[in-house]
Amino acid sequence: MLVSSNTTIQSVGKHKALTFLEEAVAGLSATNKSIPCKYFYDRRGSLLFDQICELPEYYPTRTELSIMKRFAGQMVEAIGERNTLIEYGSGSSSKTRILLDNAQQLATYVPVDISREHLFDTSDKLRRVYPNLEILPVCADYTHEFELPDDGYGSGPAAIYFPGSTIGNFHLEEAKKFLEVMRELCGEGGGLLIGVDLIKDISVLERAYNDISGITAAFNKNVLLRINNELNGMFDVSKFDHRAFFDPLHHRIEMHLVSSIEQEAWIGSTLFHFAAGETIWTESSYKYSLAGFADLAGSAGWAVEHVWTDPENLFSVQFLTVV
Repeated sequence: MLVSSNTTIQSVGKHKALTFLEEAVAGLSATNKSIPCKYFYDRRGSLLFDQICELPEYYPTRTELSIMKRFAGQMVEAIGERNTLIEYGSGSSSKTRILLDNAQQLATYVPVDISREHLFDTSDKLRRVYPNLEILPVCADYTHEFELPDDGYGSGPAAIYFPGSTIGNFHLEEAKKFLEVMRELCGEGGGLLIGVDLIKDISVLERAYNDISGITAAFNKNVLLRINNELNGMFDVSKFDHRAFFDPLHHRIEMHLVSSIEQEAWIGSTLFHFAAGETIWTESSYKYSLAGFADLAGSAGWAVEHVWTDPENLFSVQFLTVV
């Protein structure tokens, strides 16, 4: 989880960012309806995702945290003398604190997130904990071109931190392009610390995206609430059901919103028809083998230097360097 859709990231790097309205109308007008899952994330969506990370079924966060806590010293050593850390999709920065507690060489931390209020609230909290660290939040959709802050941004190669299993939200070709964009941002000598979810038992995967408390379902439906609240939408959210399942052919979890009846919905003056059982595809989350991800990274100009995993090989944190 969670930063894209079945069409994943439609443009990365130097492309014009489409608006929420443009992407929602285009996605829902397609034969196979979709909405990019980056639009889960207003303040409510960000708080719901924080709750998901605490769920017993949702293994990625607690497993990644355990890896971070166990190997933080080695990770900071791998980051080395790079004195700027740029985090994509920073959220509450809970994992980042483990790095910051150990990385005395860092002078600047640049958290990048699409949820403005959540981003700036978190940055204010971090400034109180790390008064000697320059914290420069950037509110942006990092799947498109964005500007780094001019003042205080460290010179020389940087390290990017891309935690969670967010790289899995990109289809393979788009994942390659996105890794290339990060490589360009880092420059020669740059590094990338990235979370990569691993292939595992299907029952474990499907439980993680279908919690019994319904938090993930509420998170999935939040995109429809945002459409209603922000885009003059008329969706009966109660008439859509959450569905998540593993596609073994493509090694991915798919999340959908399923229309429980035949119905119509609106965004402004644009009408959308839904057949009973028709779905809106809101997310894909690809799972990798270690060899498979190394091949993907290599195709984008990165070399895998270090891999840290948990004892059950559920999840990995990897450090990549520019080739």
